Amino acid sequence: MSRELFQRLRERAVQIHVEDHLRARLERGDRLRVKLGLDPTAPDLHVGHLVVLDVLRDFQDDGHTVVLIIGDYTALIGDPSGRSETRPMLTEAQVAANAETYFQQLSLVLDRKLIEVRHNSEWLAAMTAADILRLMAKATLQQVLQREDFADRMKAGTAIGAHEVLYPFSQAYDSVAIKADLEVGGTDQLFNLLFGREIQKSYGQEPQDIAVFPLLEGTDGEQKMSKSLGNYIGISEPPEQIYGKTMSIPDRLIEKYVRLISGFEATEQADVLSMKPRDAKAALARQLVKRLHGEEAAKRAEEDFNIKFRKREIPEGIEERTVTDPRDLVMVLVETGLRDSRGDARRLIEQGGVRINGQKAGADAILKDGDVLQAGKRSFVRIRVG
Repeated sequence: MSRELFQRLRERAVQIHVEDHLRARLERGDRLRVKLGLDPTAPDLHVGHLVVLDVLRDFQDDGHTVVLIIGDYTALIGDPSGRSETRPMLTEAQVAANAETYFQQLSLVLDRKLIEVRHNSEWLAAMTAADILRLMAKATLQQVLQREDFADRMKAGTAIGAHEVLYPFSQAYDSVAIKADLEVGGTDQLFNLLFGREIQKSYGQEPQDIAVFPLLEGTDGEQKMSKSLGNYIGISEPPEQIYGKTMSIPDRLIEKYVRLISGFEATEQADVLSMKPRDAKAALARQLVKRLHGEEAAKRAEEDFNIKFRKREIPEGIEERTVTDPRDLVMVLVETGLRDSRGDARRLIEQGGVRINGQKAGADAILKDGDVLQAGKRSFVRIRVG
């Protein structure tokens, strides 16, 4: 089983470090402590997390211990990975509220009874100033600042908070505290995971192996899936929203979603990818709802979507856009990205192609907070008045 596990891991991972070492440990039957760190900076997990959660479930099924680190302490700092600016610091109350929602969501994929859950405040909050100084003495400032996000911000002259330098040290010390054998994460976490190896060595531990996996673009097809960007599909969202949002992904992402998060076997993947794009997305949407909410929920979500699509009713899972002047419908169409120019927006209105809450709208229409604005047959946004 462990040999098969390594092969599946190899097929999914972008990089494994150190590959031969990890393979040898699995093949001789070592029981590993497999670490995943989650900073509860937002209260919902999304389907992009399924990439690593599926890997963790494979390790659970093979008898290994999955150690989930709830970064309640590091979330107070904010992970700078992939950030072009300093992440806002959260309060302890915000962190606690977000962390509380994770457990129910994780049980949709993982066996909750077999997860070792730790909060890194257990060891980080207990550190004295001398402990922190000893930890930071394990590496140089140059090592930390060479990470891509810091380097890019320095070149651009964008501020880097002094507290942000603490993040990689704190995250790396988590591996020391739980004696991690393997840590998994997205490709944006590569620096943090490698840094964890170095800190473990400096504390006299055998360094963890690491495996990093592709990041999943969100429904916009451009940026990585993120709740803060509004392009996410939440794993605990209602089935109808999961189905509808999946149907909205760009065609070019179908293969990536099918291969990374569908849970389809290889032959099923091939069958789905041979379909026309709309049929493939429907099969993917049905499968995602099925694996997260069950067969009956998947059937209901598909029926709901088909009824709304055929009747041209307002669909579920509409993205929200904040506008500055709800009295200027022409400008709102441009501001929300439904049309490229004011001239294009005026023509669409004159042709009767703009609706508000399903009713045709003229140029003098005034939008209210929560209204659904429709341009053409299939483009919808929910209006929020700033």
